[in-house]
Amino acid sequence: MNGNPYQTPPPPDGRPPAWTPLDEYLWHTCEILADLAEGRLDQRPLVPTTARLAAGDHALAVGPAQRFTWRALSDGGYPQSTMIAFGSPLFVAGSMAGAAIGNASRRRQAELAAQPRWVPDGMAELTITRRAAYHGLPSSPLGLQWDGLISIDLAGPDLFVVGFAGRSGRTYLVQLQTPWASMMFALAALTAFPTHPRLLGGTWLPPDFEHRCALLGRPCRPAARMLPGTRLGY
Repeated sequence: MNGNPYQTPPPPDGRPPAWTPLDEYLWHTCEILADLAEGRLDQRPLVPTTARLAAGDHALAVGPAQRFTWRALSDGGYPQSTMIAFGSPLFVAGSMAGAAIGNASRRRQAELAAQPRWVPDGMAELTITRRAAYHGLPSSPLGLQWDGLISIDLAGPDLFVVGFAGRSGRTYLVQLQTPWASMMFALAALTAFPTHPRLLGGTWLPPDFEHRCALLGRPCRPAARMLPGTRLGY
């Protein structure tokens, strides 16, 4: 886990950076988390979603998200040429050399495909609740219960990374690219990782976010200071 994923050099003229679309999501994230800290989530307006929710749960935010899975593209296997050549010694030697070169090329491609990497799974509607997140990719829908996660982190301003165990016991790493990444991290951390350094240090928000909001005429509720166990470390 690196430091604050939002950390950027200050503008040379000393002015606060302009308000961005991501700032708008972060502002709403603070509103939602402040309501959570004050026990007022049930007073928030209903958010429409197509996701099937558990009894007593309700959607806090909905929006598109790109999903990635950390995996290899293949198991490293590849077809080998076992050709038998007939003819002159020169023809046979050339044919066998060509087959060897082809096998070597296929082997290199297979080795590369066997290396794990972030593989895009697709874009779909993401629904975030107090207890979970649901990514509605038609070919492979995914439900992430906060209390069932093995690991979490905020890899970038819009990148939420989680580890979880599948039904077979195999561990999966999934990355969701969404402007709601900070809220997902905070909700998951509060549920199952209450001493996560990023939660305690407040680095799930940009440095001085509340102060910048005030300077730009968008005062923000101090969610980072209201969450249980949070220290002002940013």
